[in-house]
Amino acid sequence: MRLVIARCSVDYAGKLTAHLPMAPRLILIKADGSVSVHADDRAYKPLNWMNPPCSLREESHEENGAIARWTVTHGKSGERLILTIEEILHDASHELGLDPGLQKDGVEAHLQELLAEHITTLGDGWSLIRREFPTAIGPVDILCRDADMATVAIEIKRRGEIDGVEQLTRYLELLNRDPHLAPVRGVFAAQEIKPQARVLATDRGIDCVTLDYDSLRGIEHEGTLF
Repeated sequence: MRLVIARCSVDYAGKLTAHLPMAPRLILIKADGSVSVHADDRAYKPLNWMNPPCSLREESHEENGAIARWTVTHGKSGERLILTIEEILHDASHELGLDPGLQKDGVEAHLQELLAEHITTLGDGWSLIRREFPTAIGPVDILCRDADMATVAIEIKRRGEIDGVEQLTRYLELLNRDPHLAPVRGVFAAQEIKPQARVLATDRGIDCVTLDYDSLRGIEHEGTLF
């Protein structure tokens, strides 16, 4: 990963156009080729970005006080992200190596295991396809079919927040591209679901289920989920 702090302006040229005036910003260039431009706010969300596949071309550009121009071009759409750089304050590259991925805590892992084993507690006629169903951006906790044989993707959290809904939304976008699975709907399941997360899930057509961990653990003894 390459981290660059530079005084720059940014222009996006494509179906839409956008302009960021000259200011100090953080530029992230990742090993997958993606480039994102950040300010010192907005948490993790970039001001502008280009997803892979894309290429970066760096050129000298001595005009109006600038020293360089970087052009990031998307390999499929041809859209461009143009960074006009006036000053580079920091430029460093780091080899992060292979990421082991997100490790769920014991409660989340056990919830997933129990719910997969007793999937019919979500509805009569439901059937499990697979736990940890692989996608290009990570595994879906549970993939199953409901009583109408429609595909359902379930994301399980101990505490359900907006990030979890966003994660499930990305999974659904990918899964619905597969004609063997589509249409795929989502279920967001957690011990506690924050009101904002529930509103966002509902707006996106995602069902919310509140799980009782203690009751789930007693399924094999008591035969009830909630």
